[in-house]
Amino acid sequence: MHNSYFIINRYFLAAWCLLSLFASSTACSRQQRYAAPPTDGYAIVIQISALPLEVPQFYSYRAKGKDVNFFVLRMQDRALSFLDACLTCYPRKLGYDHKDGYVVCRACGTTYSVYKLEKGIGGCYPIRIEGTQEGDAYRIERATLDRHAGKF
Repeated sequence: MHNSYFIINRYFLAAWCLLSLFASSTACSRQQRYAAPPTDGYAIVIQISALPLEVPQFYSYRAKGKDVNFFVLRMQDRALSFLDACLTCYPRKLGYDHKDGYVVCRACGTTYSVYKLEKGIGGCYPIRIEGTQEGDAYRIERATLDRHAGKF
């Protein structure tokens, strides 16, 4: 009787450990979900003055049944936009975080200054997406994000 008690407890402990491991691994591998961007017809239109200076503002746009995550960055004299993905780590769908003037890849931990994103190409740099500035409005064509849905 005493021996069977320890065997049962051992099985419960093993099952609990496996369940905890599975839950923690799936929780860390989920794609982030952000607020939907404001749209106007065939474009996403973001008011630049509403964006914080030099801090990425993340959005999730629904395209082809997927959330296409991207961020817009207001710099001193312009706005820039990037996918929340890079060419290297996009299959993991973890995207970037922002910390103290840097974007940090959640998959590999690589960091880039927000001041150097515009010139970055390849590797773990965020993928640049085309946008146009018209006064205080920054426009990204919805078709541009539709083309990148495969990365999400």
